[in-house]
Amino acid sequence: RRSAVTPRTTTPPFSFQFSTTYTLSIFHFQLKRRIHRSAKNSIMSESKEEKVYVKLVSAEGHEFFLDKEIAMASSTTIRTMLEGQFREAQDNIIRFPDIAGYILERVVRYLHYKAQYSNSTARIPEFLVEPEIALELLIAAKYLDC
Repeated sequence: RRSAVTPRTTTPPFSFQFSTTYTLSIFHFQLKRRIHRSAKNSIMSESKEEKVYVKLVSAEGHEFFLDKEIAMASSTTIRTMLEGQFREAQDNIIRFPDIAGYILERVVRYLHYKAQYSNSTARIPEFLVEPEIALELLIAAKYLDC
């Protein structure tokens, strides 16, 4: 004997009912704010010179782009490479065959940190370094003189 199976529609135990109009108005507001910011930034960037970036390449071939002004202000080694008659000065590409990618990433983060807080009068937050990479980071910082 067969019984007829009727499909049942169930609702989740907790369902949220949002107004589509409310959701769209939030989205519209956020989109409008992003457009306003991007327009403001493009106007500001047109009045300033174009930024020049330096490509830093790690031992594994990972590439990191760093503002040239930050790089030259923060590291004596990088400044020397970019100011001298080296290939790095012409190409704006610096290869570090002895520095691992995860170390070079932390160095780039530190150079941004240093540029951001170098002239700050407010309390400067700590730059946290994991103990596992501290020695390698110290060696790279010593080499880069930053």
